Amino acid sequence: MLKSGNDAAVALAEHVGGSIENFALMMNKKASELNLLNTHFVTPHGLDSDEHFTCALDLAHLADYALNNEIFAKIVKTKTYTIFINNHPKTISNTNELLGNFEGIYGVKTGFTNGANRCLVTSCKRNNLDFICIVLGCDTKKDRTQDSIKLLNYSFKNFSIVDLKNIATNKFEEWNKSHKNSFLINKGKSQNLNLYLDESGFSFSNIALKNSEKDSINVEIVFCSYFKAPLSKETKIGNLYLYVNGKKYYSVNIYNKNEIERKGIFNYISYIFKNYCYFFANA
Repeated sequence: MLKSGNDAAVALAEHVGGSIENFALMMNKKASELNLLNTHFVTPHGLDSDEHFTCALDLAHLADYALNNEIFAKIVKTKTYTIFINNHPKTISNTNELLGNFEGIYGVKTGFTNGANRCLVTSCKRNNLDFICIVLGCDTKKDRTQDSIKLLNYSFKNFSIVDLKNIATNKFEEWNKSHKNSFLINKGKSQNLNLYLDESGFSFSNIALKNSEKDSINVEIVFCSYFKAPLSKETKIGNLYLYVNGKKYYSVNIYNKNEIERKGIFNYISYIFKNYCYFFANA
């Protein structure tokens, strides 16, 4: 990987898949599992072929997935490595020209074919911001380096991490306090609901958003205000929706923790008796 060895890629493919064709089938199966809709593999090295293609978005998803592999992640951030051939040392260098020369770079891979020109998939992290940058079709190494730097500098300047879960939770707590008396439990012994958000609805929390998008975050709560007793625990009361620029990011169920029993005949008798006594006491 450091030296972009196509021969090594072929050797690994034949060892793992039995043949290049079988290994390509394995790669395409994985591409389907990762929902890479515009990717199709024919070879393990990616040399030009009409049936071998991908796109920038799919490369970003693929790099993000691959970086979860500790061995892969270790290799792509290695600047140089010394191997031994017949007991003779040979130092090989990573072809990623940004590695060690731009703050936060930790991968991923260069690429070149006559059809694709100079390409570079870059991963870069500073503080809590982590970006994957894809540059394709550049005429020279210098172009792909400069374009990658421009894109990364733009990203770190114009994006920041936003905790959407915290925003949603705070909005729910505000709404919950102001809607304590918004529910009618017909024939219920109590009218007090103890509500909570279903945590499983928060599939993620932090997200990188453009600074200009922060004002477009909108939380909407839709709920039912009328119920008939008895009301069991974990009854769905409504939903919380969170949108950014009109795109839905969260749909979280709202449930009640407490059970509310139905009034019986003795509850009505007690009610009448209390109000009867109160009437005469104030007559």
